[in-house]
Amino acid sequence: MLYMTNKAKSSILFLLFVLIIQAANGQDRSNMTDYLRQRFVNYCKSVPREEIYVHNDRDGYIAGEEMWFSVYLFDRQSGQLSSSGSIAYFELINSDNRPVVQKRISLTNGFGKGQADLPDSLSSGTYTIRTYTNYMKNFLPENCFTREIKIYNAFSSKASYSGSGKIEKPAGLERRGLNKSGLSIAANNLNPINLELTISADDRYRSENRNMCYLFLQTHGLVNRVSQEILSGENTKILIPKSQLTEGIGQITLFNQNGEPLCEKYIYTPSAESSSWTVKTVDSVAVRSRVAFEVDLGKIENLSDLSGFSVSVAPVSRIKDENNISDYLIFGSEYGLMPYKLSAGKKPVNIPEDVMEDILMNLKSNWINWNEIITGKLPEINYPHEKDSHYLTGKLLTRNSQLPDTGKYVFLSTPGKDAVFQYAMTDKNGRFRFSIKADENVNDLVIQPADGNKNNTVKIESPFFESYGTRLNSGKAVPDDSLMTYFSKLSANYQINRIYGILNLGEKNIATKSSFKRIRFYGKPDVGLVMADYIKLPVMQEVFFELLPGVFLKSKKTGYEITMADPLTNRINELPPVLLIDGVIINDASLIGNLDPEIVERIDVVKDKYYVGNYMFWGVVNVITHSADFSSVQLPPYAVRMTFTSADGSWNFSAPQYSSEEFRSSRIPDFRNTIYWNPYVKPGKDGKVMVDFWSADQKSDYEIKIEGVAEGGKKVSVSKIIKVR
Repeated sequence: MLYMTNKAKSSILFLLFVLIIQAANGQDRSNMTDYLRQRFVNYCKSVPREEIYVHNDRDGYIAGEEMWFSVYLFDRQSGQLSSSGSIAYFELINSDNRPVVQKRISLTNGFGKGQADLPDSLSSGTYTIRTYTNYMKNFLPENCFTREIKIYNAFSSKASYSGSGKIEKPAGLERRGLNKSGLSIAANNLNPINLELTISADDRYRSENRNMCYLFLQTHGLVNRVSQEILSGENTKILIPKSQLTEGIGQITLFNQNGEPLCEKYIYTPSAESSSWTVKTVDSVAVRSRVAFEVDLGKIENLSDLSGFSVSVAPVSRIKDENNISDYLIFGSEYGLMPYKLSAGKKPVNIPEDVMEDILMNLKSNWINWNEIITGKLPEINYPHEKDSHYLTGKLLTRNSQLPDTGKYVFLSTPGKDAVFQYAMTDKNGRFRFSIKADENVNDLVIQPADGNKNNTVKIESPFFESYGTRLNSGKAVPDDSLMTYFSKLSANYQINRIYGILNLGEKNIATKSSFKRIRFYGKPDVGLVMADYIKLPVMQEVFFELLPGVFLKSKKTGYEITMADPLTNRINELPPVLLIDGVIINDASLIGNLDPEIVERIDVVKDKYYVGNYMFWGVVNVITHSADFSSVQLPPYAVRMTFTSADGSWNFSAPQYSSEEFRSSRIPDFRNTIYWNPYVKPGKDGKVMVDFWSADQKSDYEIKIEGVAEGGKKVSVSKIIKVR
């Protein structure tokens, strides 16, 4: 009887456990509004989106010139600068969807600066800037910054043509009229106080769903409203105060009583604040004259919240700029370039209501996927955030078949006096990943499979995303008649400057040998044998015999072997210790046995088992030479040695200073096309951004353009045209 009672108790406990697990893994749908809200919030936390914006110095370039740019990384949901990425990948794509320039830009607190040399072999045409982070690769080719620029080459007759720019309506939930479910929604956004919604539902829908539906309104991942709506008839009007809305593109989705999404509608809510920021400066100056200007941002409470601003001064191009930082982030990469094509380059706030309605009818978010949100089947994340480090990836392949070798260890070593070591295991595709400090320093890396006797090859992958989707560029090749005068001037200026050797390149941020403090992965060794402390011995075998008790270097017919005794039992370990020369793991003890003791500076020994993460070594023997550069032995055929830099260095912009009469009267011409570029200007405590520069020799209209992020994440984009006469 006691046994039966205990058995019954066990069954009850098991059933309770199952119910608890089910409750934890699922959510109660009895309160559908809370259910939808929580599912949405969880999704946005699990699948956040990043946005990048690039401010470059001009819209048109001559092949062979430099392009200067700043990169801003934002969190899509909050609109604030993001520190989730330390590297931005910058590419210039030609009309054949092939990269002609690739740069890795170091980011600090969401901001980075860069410079790219445009090859002088580029054909005239339309090119696309494409920029993204490692995390954004999970959603490419859509989730990236893109902007078209024009490049002209007077010495190349070949023109680089691009696509037709045809825009396809994206697939998605029904937007116009009643769909098959019998439910639809319309919006009137003209009322300054309320957003007026009209929900249309036929008799069948109302009878099957108890005369109700659920309304969900969100803007770039922020929930504005979740509500149950009672349908009073065929058409039901709902008023939503605009104070509840978030500026940007809002998505309204209607659900039936079972929580199934049936139709959606997009609305645009402009910013409630009107910017009064202006550039204060003169309207006209002479050549080689000092120009000072300021932008007053108003009172600033906390300077630490500011990222700063990038400033460019260049001839007015008359090329229609598709967006600025504030306008771009309204749509961002979530909706792609399409809105700017249909708006004819106008700012969103100035687009007529009927045109905006057409734009919104053709939108489809490539982030908010309600099927994934409801089912909980999230997209696979293969590329993590590079918050503090850059990820070096590659594949381990079998040499003969070139097929992926899965579930195998791969080692990374850095030659030097202090051994740096990482290991990784290949996944189902044979891919491995190592973490490298994200900076502009040069790293000397050796990558090899753990099993050196296996017939493997290591293939290092490009850090850039090598899929480009559909053709990015659209429009005609350049120059056309309207731009011919502009590009003719740029080309003449460029040629004159080349003749006189005038460049905008100042000091270069040269990547140097990595200077960060190296820490031996095995810590303090049990034995740190300094060869200079002992008499010279002729061969390494005698060094081990005389100076390293418990570590045995023995010769065999096939070469050498090194074994180690357990320090407690004095028995030889089951497996040999890991062997290194200058911190690089080797798989052949003969490489140590054949070394000349004259070149050896130190030998480190760890006699106990040593764990690095989950990987165990049966002791460590590291032979460090005087040069410590792994040059004393030949690299094995299965290993790869490479010089690697996480981020590319760049030049600093340089411009003449005509502060003295001698420089002002110089006969050396100054026809620079970009006369000023500053990637980072920080306002003072009074909230003023103050900049000065000197005009060049070309008499023309110049545009001063300032872009960046102010206090509280406010996006600043202001410009002014001045005349140089």
